Amino acid sequence: MSEKHYYIYKKGNEREVVYFNYSKLKGFDFTPKNKIKDGVVVNKMVIIKPSMIEKVLRKKIKRKLDLYLKLIIKFIETEDSSSDDTLREALNDLSKYKSIVQYKYRKYLDEKYLKILLKKIALLEYELNSKLINVYEEEYEYEEEKTSHRRR
Repeated sequence: MSEKHYYIYKKGNEREVVYFNYSKLKGFDFTPKNKIKDGVVVNKMVIIKPSMIEKVLRKKIKRKLDLYLKLIIKFIETEDSSSDDTLREALNDLSKYKSIVQYKYRKYLDEKYLKILLKKIALLEYELNSKLINVYEEEYEYEEEKTSHRRR
């Protein structure tokens, strides 16, 4: 059974469903969130217009960077040293996201915006690394204090 693809096209007040093979077209494809209760469930969406691709990607990137920034702020505000696993996980996730930006989004984004974006990601990585180093230093100092206390 062959899979069919459809393109919904609106011209004036007329609405019609037209068969459309989008695998031949180059564009940015993604899976929408589908949070609508009563509506059409969309499995995959392909955007072909370059300006629309850039707008969608900029929004998506901004949300993701805000998420990382909130996470870093949470780590800075809390002085909990048990969060080194969470920090390492966030750092790994951020480096994975950086590679996605570099290799998948590069062809859709403006070079100037991409440079700024990579600098922001590098700054977030630096902050996570410095916080992780602080956590390790605190653990090391605690262990040294513990061993020196035993020696007495």
